[in-house]
Order: sequence, then structure tokens, then C-alpha cells
Amino acid sequence: MIYPQNFEQKIGFDSIRHLLKGKCLSTLGEERVDEMAFSEKYEEINERLEQVMEFIRIIQEEDEFPDQYFFDVRPSLKRIRIEGMYLDEQELFDLRRSLETIRDIVRFLTRTTEDEEMEESTSPYPALKRLAGDIIVFPQLITRINNILDKFGKIKDNASSELLRIRRELTSTTGSISRSLNAILRNAQSEGYVDKDVTPTMRDGRLVIPVAPGLKRKIKGIVHDESSTGKTVFIEPAEVVEANNRIRELEGEERREIIRILTDFSITVRPQVPAILQSYEFLAEIDFIRAKAQFAIQTNAIKPSLENKQVLDWRTAIHPLLQLSLAKHNKKVVPLDIELNYKQRILIISGPNAGGKSVCLKTVGLLQYMVQCGMPVPMHERSHIGIFSNIFIDIGDEQSIEDDLSTYSSHLTNMKIMMKSCNERSLILIDEFGGGTEPQIGGAIAEAVLKRFNEKGTFGVITTHYQNLKHFAEDHEGVVNGAMLYDRHLMQALFQLQIGNPGSSFAVEIARKIGLPEEVIEEASEIVGSEYINADKYLQDIVRDKRYWETKRQNIRKREKQMEETISKYETEIQELEKSRKEILRKAKEDAERLLQESNARIENTIRTIKEAQAEKEKTRLARQELSDFKETIEDIEKADKEDKIARKMEKLREKQERKKDKKNKEYSQAATTTQPNMPKVQPIEVGTSVKLKGQSSIGEVLEINGKNATVMFGMIKTTVKIDRLERSNISPSAAQKSTAKSTFVSSETQDRVYEKKLNFKQDIDVRGMRGDEAIQAVTYFIDDAILLGMSRVRILHGTGTGILRTLIRNYLSTVSGIAHYQDEHVQFGGAGITVVDLE
Repeated sequence: MIYPQNFEQKIGFDSIRHLLKGKCLSTLGEERVDEMAFSEKYEEINERLEQVMEFIRIIQEEDEFPDQYFFDVRPSLKRIRIEGMYLDEQELFDLRRSLETIRDIVRFLTRTTEDEEMEESTSPYPALKRLAGDIIVFPQLITRINNILDKFGKIKDNASSELLRIRRELTSTTGSISRSLNAILRNAQSEGYVDKDVTPTMRDGRLVIPVAPGLKRKIKGIVHDESSTGKTVFIEPAEVVEANNRIRELEGEERREIIRILTDFSITVRPQVPAILQSYEFLAEIDFIRAKAQFAIQTNAIKPSLENKQVLDWRTAIHPLLQLSLAKHNKKVVPLDIELNYKQRILIISGPNAGGKSVCLKTVGLLQYMVQCGMPVPMHERSHIGIFSNIFIDIGDEQSIEDDLSTYSSHLTNMKIMMKSCNERSLILIDEFGGGTEPQIGGAIAEAVLKRFNEKGTFGVITTHYQNLKHFAEDHEGVVNGAMLYDRHLMQALFQLQIGNPGSSFAVEIARKIGLPEEVIEEASEIVGSEYINADKYLQDIVRDKRYWETKRQNIRKREKQMEETISKYETEIQELEKSRKEILRKAKEDAERLLQESNARIENTIRTIKEAQAEKEKTRLARQELSDFKETIEDIEKADKEDKIARKMEKLREKQERKKDKKNKEYSQAATTTQPNMPKVQPIEVGTSVKLKGQSSIGEVLEINGKNATVMFGMIKTTVKIDRLERSNISPSAAQKSTAKSTFVSSETQDRVYEKKLNFKQDIDVRGMRGDEAIQAVTYFIDDAILLGMSRVRILHGTGTGILRTLIRNYLSTVSGIAHYQDEHVQFGGAGITVVDLE
């Protein structure tokens, strides 16, 4: 139950509806926005919210969702239920595109992905998949429309054999008229009856010649029209009158044939209209969900934790309309934190006027209502939101001249209905509770009503200035005080709700800020008494001190969190450093052990190398000295008793070994040159030499040598490279070029053919109506092409009929080695009338 009737207007939900309509793609979704209603069913609300949240992910993450053609053709479909009525071309075009959109949406939402953890196929959008589960998509109907309309929505010439004949005769007759007119026009121009730049034109659907009025008798024919100035008349020559008449007849025949085609189609569609209308209800729902998702993205709304009980535990909740309004002025809304549970069900909010009490009240009402209408709301994801069966609101001036009700009488009427109808599953929202009459009796009645609300276990948010209601909240369980904070020094509202203490009205401070005479303020203070003034002052001090210590506490928590994060960071870094240190030391030890094990083998290899190279005594001495140094280094490593010394020794050893290796290679190279003078020399690279880059196959010719660089011609490219990167080749560049060109020519031609075939290849083939041998031959060529072009999936449309064609095709498919699997299409997309083939 929602009370009163203008509840949506009071909380601003009518504006939400207006914004949602602006985000719909068609009247389909707009109707759904009008039909959107409050629900108290947990499963229904949760499912609606899940649908919207999944669509938010589609908008943010998917690029291929089909939302192009949301056309409402329901009025046209309902019209053709009457015998003799038919869909015109535009309606048929809209029907085709919207049916294709429904089909594509169903395919998109029912697709599955492999879940590695669950080891099964799952849908990325389960709630939307459930919505699309039973929707029929009419593939045969789309195919039938495609046989009638071209891609631009016009009737095809071959929509029927009769239409094809008519249009061919129309084209032929029009061509003959054009030729005759041009001949007559050229003759008239040569005689001077008509200007040289005149061309035939169309008047009343007939081709005519523009002629000056004074020369109209020079051309035999019928005058059809004249220009607005009277300086030109339009004559249909007698020679083309009959042909023009024939064109009129053919155009009439064309219109009648088109109407016949559309009527026949409408007769076919008429039995399916109820099912088609059901599919459009699905399209309307998708448009509606999409609009809610777009609005949620605009307002940063989420789905809070929904609970099937009565609770409000909101963090940083924001009024969406206020958010959008302030954003235009680059301002931000102060978020609302509020908590209502079974221990504190009713919140009494007090504070100064214009401090945000009414905004707080409307925010609670609007967000709760939005959630129970299936809309995400702008608040923190840690928020919890419950479900209420009834929401009552009493806000604003309800004075009624017609019913002879004053403002206070109207408020009392609302209180009477609330007390009668509310229960533990109700949420009441009352602004300026008890206002509109004499304060003492008004406050007393308000306290008595509040007591009834509390006894019934009702949840609520109530704003007031009455002191007795603040005291009631302090003394009774289930009711809690709250204050809208106010900066006493800056004399401005902070628009922040603080639960736990009542708020001051700051009446004296505001009066002093406005400039009311001080003696007036003092006299007013004396009237109410020092006790009231002091109590109000103490209340302000309490609120001020609470804000101060709350700020301190938050700062301490923030510092503690930063400290914990810093400590955690340093501990992690220390662990990583220790791990790295141990790894480095482990590798150093392994290297040392390996060097120790290989030392003897290296000594023996060095001696054998010296003997084989027949080196001089000096070189032998140097080699032995090197081995001696190596041995001393190894012994130092063995004696090292600390891990860091091992690492340093190993690093020095590596550097020393590199230097020794370079020196040894140089000496051995000199020794080899001295002791082996008879070894064949490598032929140098000269101008004209055939060469190739080391490790490459391209052959080039040296054009010029400049020091260590050579200029080489590789085919048509001249480049400069280092000589040491080149090696001689036994093949000349011309021979290599011919060989390459020959092989490339064949490959390029084949590649072009395959590419062209792949561009024109269609993954569906229609063999309905063919004889068995014709169908098998067509399918054979089709499957061969699909395998050649690397297709993963194709579809064969053979129809159901007697099933003979389906059996023949599947018998053939079972013999093809390149086919991994084949099966019936999904029942929504054609069922047994289509075979889906998966290729290896």
C-alpha cells in the first residue's frame, strides 16, 4: 500500500519516470515505464534488480548488443487480424527489422561461455537469459519477408513472377517513350521550336516536352499543363500518348500485384499474430530494462544488499534528482548515512530550518520506492536495504478548499489513516510532525500518535522542532534522536545527519545573524526562561563536541590504517629482499661448486690445447700461470666462511674470467696463425661478389666497399652493411630472383582467389525445393568451400517436410572427414528444419 495517491509526486518519482521515458528507444519501453509499479515480493524485486545490473555490464563491456531497431508494430499486427487487411511496405520493413532485433537479442542473451572452475557452460547474464528463455524468434517468417523486400525495404522485382513481368514491361515501355521523346525533341530543336537546353519532364505521371506558348501548335499532341508564369506549356506528343497510357495501366497493375503479395503474406502471418505480439512484449521489457540501466549509470546507482526483512542501513545514499540538478552547477550532494533496525525503528530528526531535514525525508522515501520498483539506487555497495509492505508519507501543505480542511486538519487525517493501516512492515515518513496548530496541544497530540506508531513496531523517519518529542525518543526504546548538523561559527547548515542526539533549532543564533535587535533577543530569552536557553546551548555544545571527537576519531583511524599499510608494505619488502638475498647466495654457492668440480678438467684441457697448438715456452708459462691463479681463487672461495664474501668473490671471479678469456683467445689466435701457415684462407668479399646476410636467404651483389662497410644491392633495394655481417654465396642474384619470382607468382594468384572466395562466402545455404541429387551436389560444393576457407560453423536450411532431404544430407555429412559434428538448430531458430555443421 502506498499513501497518499500523489505519493510519487511528493517524493519526486514522477520526475524519475519522465527521465526514464527519455532514455527509451520506442513507445514499447515508454509503456513499460508507465506500468512500473511498487512491489513487496522479495524474489520479484531481486530479479528485476539483477536484470538491470546485468544490462549495465552489457552497456559498459559489450559492443555488439543489438539495439538498433526497436519498432512498435503492434498496432499494425492487431489491425491485420481483420480479414482483408494487410501490412504495407513500411510496416513490413519495420516488422522484419524488429523481428531480427528480437532474434539477435535472444541469441545474445542465451549464449554460453565455458566456466573453467565449474567445468560447465554458463551464461554471463543468467537473469536476462531467464527472461529470454521462452521467446519465439520466427526465422521462417524473417526468411519469407526477405523474399519479398530488398535491403532498403522495397518490394523486390522477383517477389512474384507477375510482378517481374509487369516491371520488365514498364522498363521497356518507359525506354521506348524516352527514345521517342528524344527523337521528337531533337527534331523540334533543329526546327527551332524548342530551346537547345530543354529536356523531357514529368507532368501528372506522363513524360512531356516544355514548349513556348506561341509554338505549341508546331508539335502535335496534348497540352497537359503550363508553368505558373504562363511562359511554358507542357505537351505530350501524339506519338507517345498510347505508350504513356500503357505505363499508367502497368503502374495500376503493379500496385494491385503488390497489394496481392502483401495480402497473401498477411494471411500467412494472421494465425501467428498472438505469438508475435508476445515477442514484442519481450522487446518492450528489454527497452525498459535498458532505460533503467542507462539511468543507473548516469546516477552511479548500484544494487545494495537486498534483505527480505525490514531494515535501512544506508551508507552515502544520494538523492538522484538533487544529484543531477546540482551537477549542472558543478556542485555535489552531501550523502546521507542512516540506519533503522528493530532496536531503533523510528528516527526523530531535529535541527534548524533549511538544514536538510525534508531532503533527508524525501531521500529515504524516494530510494526505498525506487528499489521496490526494481531500480538500482545511488549508495555505497556495503549498504543493506529491506522491503516494506506499506509506505506512508505526510509532507507539505495539504490545505483543501473543496473539502474545507485546514493544513492541520489534513495532517490529522493523514495521522488517522496511518495509525489505522500501519504495522511492523510499514514505513512512515512525516515532515514537521505536529505542526500547524498551537504548540503545546500540537506537541502533545504528536507525542501520543508517536507512541501508537512505536507500539505497532512501525519503521519511520519524522522531522520536528518539538522538545517533548526529542525527550520521548530519549526515554523510549525503538525511537532514536537524530540531528541535522549546523556550523555555529559559520552560521550555515552542513546537511549532515547524525544519529544519537537531538538537534538544536539555533533560533537565537539565526535571529542574531539576521540582525534582530539584541534587546528583542534578550527579552525573548527571558520569556522562555534561562533553563530552555541553557538546555539549547548545552545541546549545541554536545553536538559540537561530538563532531570534534568524531573528527578526531576518524583521523586516528585514518592514521592507524595508513600505519598498518606502511608496516605491511615494509614487511613484504623485507621478506622479498631476504628471499632475493638467499637466492643470490644459493646461486653463488652453486657456481662455486661447479667451478671447483670443473677445475681439473679445465687444467687438462688447457695442457692438451697447448700441446696440440705447439705453442712456445712463453705461452705455456702464461697458460700455467692462469691456471695457478684460477686455483688460488677457488681456494679463497673454499676458505670464505661468510655468505656475503662468497657473493663478492664470485662476482670478482666472473670479471677476472672474462678478461682472461679475451686475452687467451687473442694469444691462441696469434699462435694458430704462426703454427698453421698452410690452412686455406677465406676468400675476401670484393666488388661484384654474390653475398647474403648471415642467417638470411636473400642474395645480393656488392656494388662498393668503403673500409669496413659494403654497399649491397638486394633486388631493387640498395643498402649499406658491415662486411663482417656478410658471407659469400654460390648463387647469383639474378638466378635467385628468377626462382623467387616464379614461386611467388603461383602463391599470390592462389591467395587472391581464396581471399575473393572468402569475401563472397555465405555461411548459410538453402536447398529447400531441390531434388535429392541437386541438394547433395550443392551441399558438397558448399562444405568443400567451407573447409577450404577455414570456416568453423555453417548452416544448411533443408526444411522439415517428409524428412527425406534431411536424411540424405546427413548421410553425406557423416562421410566427410573434415566435419567434427552436426546437429539440429535450436528450436527457437528453426529446429529440425536446419542442420548446424561444426567443422574441424
